[in-house]
Amino acid sequence: MQLSKHELEQRLGHVYDTLIVGGGAGGLSAGIYLQRFRLSSLIVDKGKARSFWMQELQNYLGLPPGTRGRELLQHGKQHYLSLNGDLLNGYVEEVVDEGETFAVRVKVGRQDSIYPVLRAKYLIAASGIIDYLPHLDEMQNVYEYAGYNLHVCMVCDGYEMTDKQCGFFAGSEASIEEMIFNLSWFTPYITIFTHGLFPVSTKLCQILQEYGYRLIETPIKQFLGQNHQMTGVELVDGSVIPLETGLISMGARYHHHYLNGLNLERKGGYLVTDRLARTSHPRIFAIGDLKVGLNQVAVAVGDGAVSATQIWKELRHPRKWIENLSAAV
Repeated sequence: MQLSKHELEQRLGHVYDTLIVGGGAGGLSAGIYLQRFRLSSLIVDKGKARSFWMQELQNYLGLPPGTRGRELLQHGKQHYLSLNGDLLNGYVEEVVDEGETFAVRVKVGRQDSIYPVLRAKYLIAASGIIDYLPHLDEMQNVYEYAGYNLHVCMVCDGYEMTDKQCGFFAGSEASIEEMIFNLSWFTPYITIFTHGLFPVSTKLCQILQEYGYRLIETPIKQFLGQNHQMTGVELVDGSVIPLETGLISMGARYHHHYLNGLNLERKGGYLVTDRLARTSHPRIFAIGDLKVGLNQVAVAVGDGAVSATQIWKELRHPRKWIENLSAAV
């Protein structure tokens, strides 16, 4: 059920088998599996997962060309709700381990907000990451093209940039070192923009020059284009750099601050998990972009299935059942 504030009051005394933080592809996959296992689950979704604004999912098996990320999520939510799962639009602020259960404090409503505390035996963190975009005076100018031919994931969209004039928008020197030569697998026509945010070492400048990659450190005034297709950028000095596509690698913010009080093992910004997506806490799983590994919709969906299945196995208490059966014999 899609929970409103009224229905939410009726759930405050209920202990869910699993609470899922995040209604993206991974969270919805986990919820669907949990409901099919006849468990009770609640998805708390802050809205607009990373895949929500992707305009064409070209690398997901079985989807027709041109399928938008929001279409995939819409179908996933409808499927989850048809299995009687609970879905709440809200923002998880804190998770407290009470021993047998977790107490999850949620902000519901942007205006006249309420802060209910919901409880669950298990927790799946599926809240993803938020990409940093170039900071311009008119940020809507960036969003006009982001998700179309201005990309944030080379693994997802490198193929779409094949042999095109590509602008690489870097957030640090390390991002240039990490990404630029991988990007060159798809296209040799690369112009690197630092937006004046950081200096580039003489050594790296020489390497880029040897490979024929243009480096522009002048800040960007605006992105240019029409009908969601970027055609270049204008710099603050008035010069225009024509482009056919772009890749943004300015870093990201991991949305898992609500777990800060639980002292989970981390690696950089990621949560460390085992092969079942379990974190260092035995009843907390992390899936999708929050865990160490490949940030892909297909991987997140698989993580959701794996974590939900493991939770089902543990809630069945098979060991106790076997012990009782042996004692009876």
